[in-house]
Amino acid sequence: MRISRPLESGRVPCAVIMKIVIAPDSFKGSLTAKEACVAIKSGVLKAVPDAEVVMIPMADGGEGTTRSLVDALGGEMIRCRVLNPLGETITAEYGILSDNTAVIEMAEASGLTLIEKGRRDPMRSTTYGTGEMIRDALDRGCRSFILGIGGSATNDGGAGMAQALGFGLLDRNGRQIPFGGAGLAEIHRIDKSTADPRIRESKFIVACDVDNPLCGENGASHIFGPQKGATPEMIEILDKNLGYFADIIERDMGVSVKDTPGAGAAGGLGAGMLALLNASLRRGVDIVIDAVGLKASLRGADLVITGEGSCDFQTVKGKTPYGVAKTAQQLGVPAVVIAGNVGTGAEALYDHGVVGIFTLVNGPVSLDRAIEKAGSLLEDAAARTVYCISQFMGKMK
Repeated sequence: MRISRPLESGRVPCAVIMKIVIAPDSFKGSLTAKEACVAIKSGVLKAVPDAEVVMIPMADGGEGTTRSLVDALGGEMIRCRVLNPLGETITAEYGILSDNTAVIEMAEASGLTLIEKGRRDPMRSTTYGTGEMIRDALDRGCRSFILGIGGSATNDGGAGMAQALGFGLLDRNGRQIPFGGAGLAEIHRIDKSTADPRIRESKFIVACDVDNPLCGENGASHIFGPQKGATPEMIEILDKNLGYFADIIERDMGVSVKDTPGAGAAGGLGAGMLALLNASLRRGVDIVIDAVGLKASLRGADLVITGEGSCDFQTVKGKTPYGVAKTAQQLGVPAVVIAGNVGTGAEALYDHGVVGIFTLVNGPVSLDRAIEKAGSLLEDAAARTVYCISQFMGKMK
C-alpha cells in the first residue's frame, strides 16, 4: 500500500493505492459470481482509481459452483442427455476446466428442483443421471472430478449412479435392482467386475457440507427425507434400506460407510461415492479455495471483498464469505462482506476475519427492484465501502 498520486479533476479522491482481491459468490437470482466481481471492481475503481484489482469468482460447492470455477479458471460448459430423478430424459450441464477437471453438480441431473412437489418420491427417485454425467466426462477424457452433491431429490445411497457406471447391484436372480430407495431392499450382491475401468484411473473430490451419517435419527432419511416427499412410514423403510445397502457394501466392497460423517449427504450419495468411487469428502468452499488459488492471490493484499445474496447465521457454517474471510485472516488481510440482505447471526463473521458487513440496498426498495438493479447497487455499495476504508488506511499511513 502506498500514498496515491493526485487525481485529475472530476474523479473521486483517494488516500492510498491498494491491492484489493474481489472474491464473491453469486447473488442468487440476479448475478453470477463473475458478474458480481465486475460490478464490485467498477465500484472499487471509482473509489480508488489506481487500485490493483484481482477478481476471483467464488462458490461454496452448491449451486453455481460449476459456472464460478469455469469463469475463474477457464474451460467450457458441456451439455448432455441424462435421466432425471424419475427416469425422464432431460438435458444437464456440467463444466470441464482448462486442466481437464470435470465439475459436476448432481442437482443438474438428480436435483429436487427438477421434480414438482406433488411428484417427489424418494422411494423411486434415482441418481442414475448423476452417473451418466460422470460417464460423459470420462468419455471426454476427464480423470479428475469435483462433485457437488447438494440439493438432491434422491435417497438411494448412490445406487443409481453406480448402475450408470457399470456396477452390478444385483438381486437374487442376478438382475439389476429397481431404481430408488425402495429398490435397495432387493440387493443381494454388488458385482464390481463390470464397473467402468476408468473409475480406477480417476480422482473424485466431493463437496460435502453436512456431517450426517448414513442411517439413524440424524441420517439421510430422517433429516432430509421429508423435503423429498417422504412420509413417516417411508422414512422408516428408507432408513432400513440404506442400512441394509451399507451392510452389503461393507461385505462386498470392504468399506464401512454407515457411520461415516457426510455419508448421509444427498440421500446417501456421499456413502456411495466414498465406497464405489473411492472419493474424498471435503467442505465445498475449501475445494473451491484450493482450486482457484485464493491464498496465493491474497498475498500482499490490503483488502478482500466477498459477498453473497443473503448473509446470516448460515454463512458462518461454511458459505463463501466465511471461507474467504478465514483464508484472508490467516494472511492478516481484512475482509469485508457486501450482501443483498444482512440477516440475524451475520455478526458471527466478525470472529472469523470480517471487519465489516454491508448491504447493497441504499434505500427503500422492493425485492424485485433490488434484483433488477443488483449490478448497479453492488457497484455503488463497493464504491462507498472502499472509499471509506481507503481514507482510513491513508490516515493510518
